[in-house]
Amino acid sequence: MAIQRMDNVLIVVDDMDAVIAFFVELGMELEGRGPLDWPGAERVIGLQDVQQDIAMLRVPNGHGRVELATFHRPKAITPEPKNAPANTLGLRRVMFAVDDIEDVVARLRTHGAELVGDIVQYENIYRLCYVRGPEDIVVGLAEELG
Repeated sequence: MAIQRMDNVLIVVDDMDAVIAFFVELGMELEGRGPLDWPGAERVIGLQDVQQDIAMLRVPNGHGRVELATFHRPKAITPEPKNAPANTLGLRRVMFAVDDIEDVVARLRTHGAELVGDIVQYENIYRLCYVRGPEDIVVGLAEELG
């Protein structure tokens, strides 16, 4: 049996409103938001006495989602170092294809985002960059050329 699709990526956050605003500005659509009241969640994630809020955002074409979670209990743990560089083990970024990389970067900057490096061109195929947004979330942006 093969994988059917990648359903979503989870990002644990403290400031849900700021992160939702960032991803909506990027072009994602908020599907829903609220407390997670499903008792099976504790068994799935391996934690006890969990109290959390979640939000689900979807790519406009419906082929990808980002799930956000804010843990009230137990409290979230901060990774070290806080602004981990690209060569740190683990998930470092999520990449999105965009129509106009300059426009997207400018709009995300209104939400406090900063370029990690530069906007660069890869051959005659893509313009690429990494942007660090609220809560140090790194997203990659790729604009396909021609």
